[in-house]
Amino acid sequence: MMRLGGKYQHLVHGGGCACLSPEIQRASLRLEKLTRRGVLAGLGASLFIGSAPRLGLAQSTEKPPKILFRQARLFDGRSATARPNVQLLVEGNKISAIDEANNPAPSDATVIECGGRTLMPGLIDAHWHSLFAAVPAGVATSGDPGLIFTASTAEAERTLLRGFTTVRDLGGPVFTFKQAIDNGTIPGPRIYPSGAFITTSGGHGDLRMLSEIPRKPAQLSLIEQAGGAMLADSIGEVQLRVREQLLQGASQIKVMGGGGVSSPRSPLDMTTFSEQDLSAAVAVARDWNTYVTVHAYAPNTVQRAIAAGAACIEHAHLMDEETAGMMAEKDIWLSIQPFVSTDDSVPLTGPSAKRLEQVIAGTPIAYGLARKYGIKTAWGSDILFSPELTPRQGTMLTHLSQWYSNAEILKTATSTNADLLALSGPRNPYDGKLGVLETGAFADILLVDGDPLAEINLLQDPDKNLAVIMKDGRIHKNTLT
Repeated sequence: MMRLGGKYQHLVHGGGCACLSPEIQRASLRLEKLTRRGVLAGLGASLFIGSAPRLGLAQSTEKPPKILFRQARLFDGRSATARPNVQLLVEGNKISAIDEANNPAPSDATVIECGGRTLMPGLIDAHWHSLFAAVPAGVATSGDPGLIFTASTAEAERTLLRGFTTVRDLGGPVFTFKQAIDNGTIPGPRIYPSGAFITTSGGHGDLRMLSEIPRKPAQLSLIEQAGGAMLADSIGEVQLRVREQLLQGASQIKVMGGGGVSSPRSPLDMTTFSEQDLSAAVAVARDWNTYVTVHAYAPNTVQRAIAAGAACIEHAHLMDEETAGMMAEKDIWLSIQPFVSTDDSVPLTGPSAKRLEQVIAGTPIAYGLARKYGIKTAWGSDILFSPELTPRQGTMLTHLSQWYSNAEILKTATSTNADLLALSGPRNPYDGKLGVLETGAFADILLVDGDPLAEINLLQDPDKNLAVIMKDGRIHKNTLT
């Protein structure tokens, strides 16, 4: 079921939302009789069409097309500098050769003259919500789930055209949407889906209507029917809900370990699951050869997640020295968002506004600790519920310049984030290397009109500064022709 409840789940996860406002509550009521199956029916039909045999690399007996990027400055995603005057050859959806000798172009290759522009891997956002990043309150309160998918489809293409060729989706009924992108039915980034996040009664993301309390275990609430969140109040329920997401194709599992900014009924400092509950989720994920990432802000919540065996922590803006030391010692990933001002969030009021102030105040401290202790740190934007904010995705990345060099920022948003994605092991939905420009890697490539290693702010204006955008060997933008 695609109700506002499903969308709010994401909103609750981000810097801020109005998910429990009277308007949203009314919208949820209007959507009460809609089913998830009904909402996805039209998209499912498109998927059937998109998956039907058609002319393409898989069906053609001809050799895959070749595209040669010539005379480029190449940033490979791992090095601190770029190599000048390099050629890169794409065949099909993979990089087949990188040439610094300027050999003649293959006779059957399409040549893109780069003119000294910077060739780099496509960007990766490690904390995104594909269906609801750009769904405005007006669409939400209209009660029309079709509009939600329409807005999300348009946003998926805009995300790609901002240079983000891959995202890790950390909450939402995104499985069918991902298939539509993978089939080529709609343009958008690669998606590493978590499915519904797992929370407790009263936990962050418990967006039940008051009429749905007390909980009836045999009857799913609206937010659960929407596929946005699943409640689990016992070890058995935790195991069940984690397995359900993995059954649907989750590449990793998202668990709400504590409170959040925008949930009025789940304070930022609270801790939800017990260590035993979290351990049960981790054990199931390990049985499926993947990992659990835990939403946690407060030090005690982060520490509990670490003790339970979580591989990654989302946020941790309030962590202290002891917590940072534990993360470093246990080699835990930190996926954190550089919220540096209220401009990075939708407008908030009341307790949520105060919690956002806490997060903003904690951001430089958390990044300082991450650097001090050498914690493996991924970057994500966590933009939600605002078509006005989504164009700031690149701006959120450039916020990192307060703590990192330009080369470090580019590495974080490419190869480092790709290393985090690789934790999904055999649950990885894409069989190939991401975040790097090297032979055999996926051809997810940006050609920047300028040098982002010298001027990282070029990424704030992708319309102007991204000359070519290629994902999976297919060109989605080319201003040079």
